[in-house]
Amino acid sequence: MSGVAIVTDSTSYLPKEMVEKYAITVVPVNVIIDGQVYEEGRDISPAEVAEALRESRMVSTSKPTPARFTQAYESLAEAGAKAIVSIHVSSDLSSTYDSALLGSRDAPIPVTVVDSRTVSMGLGYAAADAAVAAAAGATAAQAGEVGLQTALATSVLFYVDKLEYLRRGGRIGAAQRVIGSALAVKPILHVANGQVEPLEKVRTRGKAISRLVDLAVEKATPGPARIAIQHLGAQNYAERMQAEINDQLPNDELVFGEIGAVVGAHVGPGMLSAIVSPGEPV
Repeated sequence: MSGVAIVTDSTSYLPKEMVEKYAITVVPVNVIIDGQVYEEGRDISPAEVAEALRESRMVSTSKPTPARFTQAYESLAEAGAKAIVSIHVSSDLSSTYDSALLGSRDAPIPVTVVDSRTVSMGLGYAAADAAVAAAAGATAAQAGEVGLQTALATSVLFYVDKLEYLRRGGRIGAAQRVIGSALAVKPILHVANGQVEPLEKVRTRGKAISRLVDLAVEKATPGPARIAIQHLGAQNYAERMQAEINDQLPNDELVFGEIGAVVGAHVGPGMLSAIVSPGEPV
């Protein structure tokens, strides 16, 4: 283990192989369905959340407790870490960052807690780059800054079939402006300044997918770049996006997968996203 360990939360949606490669500790965020609490990535799947939403069951999310973070920090200290960078989902989208900050006060070693101002693989790439910096000898402060700069440079673009799920969870930000015409448009959204913001409006899902591909290619050009395609209950459409992006950017790294249960609870079935992070694969 490097002297500086990296912690993130489960909304980073890092593939298992990347978590293992970079030795990142992932603290699960909670999903609550009809009052039953589940830990994301451990005892509930994205498909189960999508089904619960389709059935109009009560679905919500909750942050890990400060004690859960303290436990993770203590385990890393026992394993030999001398300092920790704990980098998390935007504090405007979740109180997970605040919980990590509280948990760090009882940690046996110094913890640098970073608000990434983003989510999903925007956060995932940030955690990975922080881990690479730490392995190369960076201090916790330096590694945290590397992670934050990656997060700020990464574009998180996504499409939702219905804005209703974002509205219910209070995560809609300025995208509230398009709620009134949600039936007439298919909004393309992005994460900006730590919040969900409207980016463009299109008329059909097909046009939304094509526009997401175009935007991803624009963001990744001239490159190099790392790209993640993620979805909830929309694999066929996501595979189409993957194929089209691969055709145009065959040399860029591309991660493909289903979004996790926590973000899934807020975006709903049919969500498609393209995350573009500048830089070489590490």
